[in-house]
Parts: sequence; C-alpha cells; structure tokens
Amino acid sequence: MTAHNLLDPPLLEGSVGLPDGRQLGFAEYGSPHGRAVFWFHGTPGARRQIPPIARALAAERDVRLIALERPGVGDSTPHLYEAVIDYAADVEVVADRFGIGRFGAIGLSGGGPYVLSCAAALPDRFTAGAILGGIAPSQGDDAVEGGAIGFATRLAPVVEQLRTPLGHGLSAVAQVLARISSQVFDLYMHVSPEGDKAVFRRPEMKEMFIDDLSGAIARGGMRSLFSDIVLFSRPWGFRLGDVSAPIRFWHGDADHLVPLAHGEHVAALVPDSDFSVRPGESHLGSLDAAEEILDAILSLWPDEDAERPVVAPLTSAEDSPA
Repeated sequence: MTAHNLLDPPLLEGSVGLPDGRQLGFAEYGSPHGRAVFWFHGTPGARRQIPPIARALAAERDVRLIALERPGVGDSTPHLYEAVIDYAADVEVVADRFGIGRFGAIGLSGGGPYVLSCAAALPDRFTAGAILGGIAPSQGDDAVEGGAIGFATRLAPVVEQLRTPLGHGLSAVAQVLARISSQVFDLYMHVSPEGDKAVFRRPEMKEMFIDDLSGAIARGGMRSLFSDIVLFSRPWGFRLGDVSAPIRFWHGDADHLVPLAHGEHVAALVPDSDFSVRPGESHLGSLDAAEEILDAILSLWPDEDAERPVVAPLTSAEDSPA
C-alpha cells in the first residue's frame, strides 16, 4: 500500500500572504466550514505533521483543522521574530484571511509555546489549546532548567550568528537523508521507548512523518529549526500566568527530549490547565491521543454567539500578499 492510500491528503494547501510580503505555508483538513483549530507542528516539522486519525476525526467532528508552518520551513518565508509571542500576529492575519473568528490550537513539542503565545496575545479569539510534549521557557521568571532545550539554549548565541548557513547546511543534509528516510525513521524508532514504538508500528504513522518532512525539504528546507532554537532561548514575550484560556496538556512519562517535569512546570503556571500523563510514552506518543485531544478542545468551545465577525474567507490555495 502506498503513502497516498495510507494518508488522507489535505483538502487545501498552499501559502498565505502577510502584510509585509512574507508567506506562511498551510494545509487544511477536515470540514471546510467547521470550528477552526490550528495545528502547530513540532521542531522539526511542517504542515503535513497531522496524524492520520486526526485527519479523519476532524471531518467527523466538524473541525476545520489547519496546519500552519512557521517561517523558514516548506513554503514559509524565512524570518526571525523578536519573541515567540510575535507569531500570534501572523496567526491572526491568517485567521482573518480564512474568515475565522474564534479558534483553538494544538501544538506538538516546539509548537507548544506558539499555542500559549496565541492564547496570551489573542484572548478575545482563542478558545482552548492542547499541548503535546511541549517545551518550557528557558529564560525569565517562568524558566526551568535542563532538558534538550536547556542544552540548545547554551548553543543559541552561536546558532543565532550562523542561523542562515546552518539552515542551508541542514537542508542539504536532509535532502540526502530523504533518500533513505524509511531507514532513518526506523533507526529513531529503534532507540525510542516501547510506548512510542507501539504507536509508530502502524504504517500510516510512519508514512505521515516521512511525507511531512520529505515535502518540507522539497519545498524549501527546514530552516525553522534554528529559528525555534533562538526564540526558545529568549524570553517568550509573555508570562504563563497571563494565559486565561483553558489549556490541556498531554506528556509521556518516558519523554527523553522534554522531561515530564518541564510539562508539569508549565501546566502548574497556566491558570486553567489540566495535565494528562501518557504512561511509557516518549516525545511523540501523545499523537496517538488525537481523539481525546480534539474532544477536549471541542468540549471547551464557547457558544457560537460569541463568534467575532471577520472578513471574507480565503478562497484559493495560493494567496497574494496583502
């Protein structure tokens, strides 16, 4: 069976123009007229990093699931924000272009801080968020030490200076590895905890990751990895206590990249939070909780009367800059 048969393709994908001429890549799944939920990919990742079950459930649950790429990956123009919170302004532009009023968001790993940034910066539009193995702040009053991001933070000054050549180098290496992507994925799974192995033994999950990363590499590379490292090493631009919307967390207790204590730390600082531990799973196992995650967000959705009027929706996969 081919990847095409294993995965439901996006209903629509392309790029959205921003006021300054930049582009952000996106892919849309589920119901075109459903309640909107943005999906923020991991680090690394791109717009097709959506579990197959989430794609199917989005249609069943009347959810408009929109995976939005960050600058420097796939079709998105390279750009370095001053702080994580600045991404929220671009998300608001995209929401307007898509005719979306209120929305929720899901973030995997490095996508977690961007969920929180939207909740903090756009409280009148943000309904609820879900974070899967999300990283914690490394700077400021909310910071916690250790983990992979703690190590990356020490390298951040060098990464910031060499971000562009490092990005080109990573893209070149990734193009080579893409030719043996199946073997590379199998090697990573070989050293992963059994909980993650059980999830990724299913061929459609493996195909999803290979399809996502291969597509991003072919379209424009993976330079957002280094931008994320730089941003995560800075203050995020908001306090976790400023997040008023409900945020639900899922985290594997065998996560070898983001310690369980980091997830617990963030959840403890978010006023309206709930923390679910995934026994025996590592960094990616919570992707298997897609049904629970979508249902949790929908259960927190406000009355439809709270919808905010917006402009006409985007009607084409290829949008021109505003």
